[in-house]
Amino acid sequence: MTAPNGHPESDHPYETADRAGRAILARMTSGTSPNAAVAAWADWASHLARAPGRQMELAERALHNGAKLAAHAAGWSAGDPPFRPRAEDHRFTHPAWSRPPFSLWQQAFLAAQDWWDAAAEPARGTDPHSSDRVAFMARQMLDMLSPSNMLLTNPEILQETLRTGGASLMQGLKHLTEDLGAQAKGDPAPAPEGYAVGRNLAVTEGEVVFRNDLFELIQYAPRTATVHPEPVLIVPAWIMKYYILDLSPENSLIAYLVGQGFTVFAMSWVNPTADYRDVSLDDYRREGVMAALEAVGKVVPGQRIHACGYCLGGTMLAIAAATMAREGDERLGSITLLAAQTDFTEPGELMLFLDESQVAFLEDMMWDQGYLAQEQMAGAFRALRDEDLVWSRAVRRYLMGKENEGFDISAWNADATRMPARMHSDYLRALFLDNRLTSGRFAVEGRVIALKDIRAPMFVIGTEKDHIAPWHSVYKVALFTQNELTFVLTKGGHNGGILSEPGHKGRHYRIGCRTPDTRYMDPDSWYARHPAQEGSWWQEWAKWLAARTGPAEAAPPGMGAPDAGLPPLCPAPGTYVFMT
Repeated sequence: MTAPNGHPESDHPYETADRAGRAILARMTSGTSPNAAVAAWADWASHLARAPGRQMELAERALHNGAKLAAHAAGWSAGDPPFRPRAEDHRFTHPAWSRPPFSLWQQAFLAAQDWWDAAAEPARGTDPHSSDRVAFMARQMLDMLSPSNMLLTNPEILQETLRTGGASLMQGLKHLTEDLGAQAKGDPAPAPEGYAVGRNLAVTEGEVVFRNDLFELIQYAPRTATVHPEPVLIVPAWIMKYYILDLSPENSLIAYLVGQGFTVFAMSWVNPTADYRDVSLDDYRREGVMAALEAVGKVVPGQRIHACGYCLGGTMLAIAAATMAREGDERLGSITLLAAQTDFTEPGELMLFLDESQVAFLEDMMWDQGYLAQEQMAGAFRALRDEDLVWSRAVRRYLMGKENEGFDISAWNADATRMPARMHSDYLRALFLDNRLTSGRFAVEGRVIALKDIRAPMFVIGTEKDHIAPWHSVYKVALFTQNELTFVLTKGGHNGGILSEPGHKGRHYRIGCRTPDTRYMDPDSWYARHPAQEGSWWQEWAKWLAARTGPAEAAPPGMGAPDAGLPPLCPAPGTYVFMT
């Protein structure tokens, strides 16, 4: 017998009791496996214990750091302080951090951070994954103890306390009690004030023209007298709500495409409950992407479809496209992948949370509740940038009494979704752990698929500071395909880089095209040979699509296809987007 995750079912009669115990523990640890942490520390420590040379090196570094710190405290060091924060660390930007005694506390923290960075480097024989995990956990502990988090050692907090006569602390205490009360009741974190879906988020005009148990299909109303005849279908990730691509009107990618004369459809995924526990990854392909293609084909019959997948949605789109290519299905006119990985050998910092022990632990938790909850998934992402997403926000809210600044993207970020148990297990095992898609071992309907079968041209976006889908990993699609492929590397992170509307200050991108007969170029060589260009990649993509979707001379299609059984069901943004 085989379990839904592909593993043989256990013959152990008391396995259910074991799983129940692990599920209870998983809820207490927010899904983090204690065994994975202990194993990483044990691997690192045991190899370091057998490396006297490394021990001496670290002892010398501690002495040198201490000497630098003492010289700085005594005023003997001239020029800049001996230790500097990382470029992305904004906790010490207040001018008072450069004055004693705050400068000494800051430098002591940075000296400890420097030593742990060196200590976490793997000794010979250490599993690099263990070293990375140790470095991550050490950083977490140091960030918790940072002087920027404490009332008496953070000059910015002290100044605000004096300015308000202590009122800021009382307001912070009020925020803390409110948040603790909401957490105790299981209420979701409040979204930033001033933003609401359907009011100033996800407001591009359209109609839901198809609905099944997994998604609603939104067709957007035309804004031009004529349109390109071939439509665009957007496949967002189901890990978050679709409207990251339809945020405020001024930075909505969907609204921009409609304004350029494209007929745009977008999928809005359901927020699954425990009833979806047995929905598989392949169900998201069959009842998701393929059902959407079928519906779009009824609304705009006889035309090729230009599909665009974002993040996990892009991975699923690549799987669907390879399956279609194997079957000779030529409905796709082009494929666009936004910050989407197809190879998972270098998947970035998310691998800090993933190994066999961790995935099994998550599976036991999901076995109990039927899904991975929003807060459990969001907690992993916050941990990757805890100094900004956890501690800095806590300091501002609880020690300075200030509301966290509200932005459209932060409102979207607070609107998380659940992940069905079986689907998430399939995804983690088949792609992250086993990397089957690019190793010739990913089967669809019993037969292996290959990305190199895809002949439709591709437009692939990577972002420079992406910690979820690093651009080097996104670029690897060029290694496993043989079609025409345009690769763009844009400034920003996983979400911010995609939201790069024309006129956005400080944006730049690099772009290059590979033809089917071109030899492979590694990502660093590609980077060196393609200079940065100022501006938005959206305009490059619009030109690329326009060249492949036909002249913008066609009359806009009607909304839905009533004669084909697809009447408009309700206005955009639909109903699934409001599910909590």
